[in-house]
Amino acid sequence: MRETPAQTVGPYLAVGLTWPAGFLVVPLGTPGAVRISGVLRDGAGEPVPDGMIETWQADADGRFDHPDDPRGPSGSGFAGFGRCPTDADGRYEIVTVKPGRIGDGQAPHLDVSVFARGLLDRVVTRLYFPDEGANAVDPLLSALPPDRAATLVAEPAGEGELRFDIRLQGAGETVFLRL
Repeated sequence: MRETPAQTVGPYLAVGLTWPAGFLVVPLGTPGAVRISGVLRDGAGEPVPDGMIETWQADADGRFDHPDDPRGPSGSGFAGFGRCPTDADGRYEIVTVKPGRIGDGQAPHLDVSVFARGLLDRVVTRLYFPDEGANAVDPLLSALPPDRAATLVAEPAGEGELRFDIRLQGAGETVFLRL
């Protein structure tokens, strides 16, 4: 038996993969909600119109309602999961709340998975919040050169809004994590 040839993760059959409110981690109008938007770009800097962004995060208290949380499930009911396909211009958006610190030295952040044409598997990165004092001591951010760490920190884009562009390759490539 020979190994099956590798396939890329996109383009997608979107049936069941996306849902209209998938970008809403919290309902619109939630106190403290933040709208995160950005553009997914390829190595040439062109928008990727057929990608998908997924996020997962702790709740505002830094807890996960999941059995793998070392402190046990929070019981909050907060799923912390968002999913948004990119549009024709490579744009996406997620509406969520800023997570709390999770207690192991990591600054508040979102885990971000990117699915796009040409990738054999998802790539994973993080989104950190600007003006967060804990960023200075976060183990991942502090281990990176400042110019590379900057690719993981969202930029303010107005009241309650952040911008987080993701570059898959090339100049300004976003830092991706080896899992």
